[in-house]
Amino acid sequence: MTDVKDLYKYPGDVDAFGFDWGQLSVTLGPKVNGASSMSAAVVSVPPGQGHARHNHPGSEEIIYILEGEGEQMVEDEDGNPHTETVRAGCTIFIPESRFHSTLNTGSAEMKIFVVYSPAGPEELLKEAPDFHLIPAGG
Repeated sequence: MTDVKDLYKYPGDVDAFGFDWGQLSVTLGPKVNGASSMSAAVVSVPPGQGHARHNHPGSEEIIYILEGEGEQMVEDEDGNPHTETVRAGCTIFIPESRFHSTLNTGSAEMKIFVVYSPAGPEELLKEAPDFHLIPAGG
């Protein structure tokens, strides 16, 4: 049974997943607080950085831009890329298994909140060649 205190998480409370393009802090998920049908994370992307085209097989994703601005690419059903300029307040829906990428085109850090349903894509990120663990509070 999950302790009720585990239902409240800040990004600094959990180990972060570091990458060449930024970092991701999983604040909700099976391994964090027992969530079974979804996971969520806060993503930080420095200016000029972004994550390459990828997908999450079997999962849908919600991307919400908290701070900053950038370019969000989502491929259509035929695999054609569609890119939009996004800024704080924008919600982007990534259909199941759809390829997408994000690039911070602004002058400040871009902060993003992501939700995966079902949970699982966050664990696959550990297999990326540039993955490194950043201890909580570090």
